[in-house]
Amino acid sequence: MFDNLKAMGAMAGLMKNKDRLREVGERVKEKMARARVSGQAGGGAARAVVSGQMRVVEIELSGPLVAGMAADDKTRALAGTLIAEAVNSALEQAQRMLQEEISKEARELGLPDLPGLGDLLK
Repeated sequence: MFDNLKAMGAMAGLMKNKDRLREVGERVKEKMARARVSGQAGGGAARAVVSGQMRVVEIELSGPLVAGMAADDKTRALAGTLIAEAVNSALEQAQRMLQEEISKEARELGLPDLPGLGDLLK
């Protein structure tokens, strides 16, 4: 109960200092724009790089996978599946990174772990 009251007090203090809150938001946005994470599938046959803003930056396919794509439909379908898995893996990592960054900034602002804060990004 006291933790909830403490959190409410910290939130009220933040509302009075909107400039500081805006500054933190901009800092997180800038950091996420520069951040890159990668995911892979098929033992590295497909690799995806995404930014902290959940944007795909790069897709890399191995030579053998690309050569197989030209050969038959089955390999092309496999390549599509591997690309999707690699992108999803990278996006999951980027989401975790963003959640961690927001939690870190919240702690620095004196906010305890707020229920639902991490859920805002899901």
